[in-house]
Amino acid sequence: MSGSASGTRKMALWAAELAAEKKAEDLALLEVGRVSFIADYFLIATGATGIRVRTICDHLLEKIKEAGLVPLRVEGYREGWWVVLDFGDLVVHLLQPEAREFYKLERLWSRAPQVDL
Repeated sequence: MSGSASGTRKMALWAAELAAEKKAEDLALLEVGRVSFIADYFLIATGATGIRVRTICDHLLEKIKEAGLVPLRVEGYREGWWVVLDFGDLVVHLLQPEAREFYKLERLWSRAPQVDL
């Protein structure tokens, strides 16, 4: 990805801004790298419907690809229930409200510090 912790943090904050541009709600940025080796940051956001989740996803992918970055993988796009964009150091979770309530990612990763957005 960026090769530096500060670069990853900037990318995560930028991804949050991009998601908000397309009406993502309840954005949370968790610094999971402090408690796990899975990634440095998780960005978690809610889209009101499957269409909204895919719209947020499309916007993120378009803008981030314009910056020369591509995700390692994208999961769940077709269903739009819970889309995961894996950029290595940053993993973006876009969920419908029911999925977010069911999976409770913030509680699961509660030991990870939350970054102010």
